[in-house]
Amino acid sequence: MACALTAGRALDCRDSVGGIKRLLITELANKATLTTTSGAISAFTLSTGKQFWSYEQVKETSNFSESILASVENGTLAYETTLTAIFNKGETATRNQIRLLAQNRLMVIAEDRNGKYWLLGEANGAELTAGSYSSGSAMGDRNGYELTFVAKEVEPLKEVASGLIAALSAPAV
Repeated sequence: MACALTAGRALDCRDSVGGIKRLLITELANKATLTTTSGAISAFTLSTGKQFWSYEQVKETSNFSESILASVENGTLAYETTLTAIFNKGETATRNQIRLLAQNRLMVIAEDRNGKYWLLGEANGAELTAGSYSSGSAMGDRNGYELTFVAKEVEPLKEVASGLIAALSAPAV
């Protein structure tokens, strides 16, 4: 059988937490090379003069989830990742960046609160598909943006080796 199982999985330790610490975002067109080894990204470069931009996230506000899109009838399999990002505080500079995000096909690296990095939009890009701004009503309400990014890929999410992040997010020259 071509799709034979290769391993099982034991119950693991309870040493993991939820949430996203920050997002690193760039245009899909900026990707120069990407190498996958055993299902994880082991090498990754961007075109000259390009970089991932950092968008820090407030704890316990942002998340992503991956859905398996399988059709038994059609014999197809794909993966859809949905990322919800929160940008607190309405301001013109943030509004302008959100407009640029909405106009592009993107690659997004989500750094989770376990110190792992996950790439959304590796081949087909991630797109800003929905968003809203709210002023809030009460003094303690959020004043800011809630954005939804969606990526659809043939492969499931891949972890990016942490040693690659500094070079990918270094200021472009």
